[in-house]
Amino acid sequence: MPHLVILYTPNLDAPPAAGGSDMTRLCRALADTMVAARDEADKPVFPVGGVRVLAYPAAHHAVADGGSAGRAAGGSGDYAFVYLLLRMARGRSAAVQQAVGTALEAVAKAHFAPLLASRHIGVTLNIDVGQEVFDAKNSSLHSLFAPAAVAPGAD
Repeated sequence: MPHLVILYTPNLDAPPAAGGSDMTRLCRALADTMVAARDEADKPVFPVGGVRVLAYPAAHHAVADGGSAGRAAGGSGDYAFVYLLLRMARGRSAAVQQAVGTALEAVAKAHFAPLLASRHIGVTLNIDVGQEVFDAKNSSLHSLFAPAAVAPGAD
C-alpha cells in the first residue's frame, strides 16, 4: 500500500488529439508525486516499493443523462469520467493526507486541463484511509529500495 486505482470511461483511450488521454503518462506522474511526498519530518510518506497506480477503462458505463444536455449545448454529448481512489493505511496525519490529496489533485487537474476546456468530463479524486479487516502483503519489491547494509567495520 498505497494503491491509487483509476477507473475511467473508455472514450478517453482515444489519442489526446482526438479528445483522449495518455493514461500511462498520468499513472507515472501520479506515482512520481506519491514517491516524492514527504511528511512533517521530511520523511517519505509512502514506501517506494509499495506505490501502485493502476488505470482501468470501464467496460460498461453510463454518465449523467447520456449526453442529452451536451448535445443540446452544441457538443457531441460524448461525456467522459475519471475516478481516482487512493487507498492508504492509517497512521498518517490529517495534514499529510490533505497535502497528498492536494498534490495528486494538482497533477490530475494539470493532466486533464486540455480536456476540461474542450469536452464534458468529470474528474473525481478520493482518498480512503481505514482499518483493514484483512491485510496480506507478499512482495519482493521493497528490498530494491532498502538502504544497502553496511558491512561491519566499513565506513
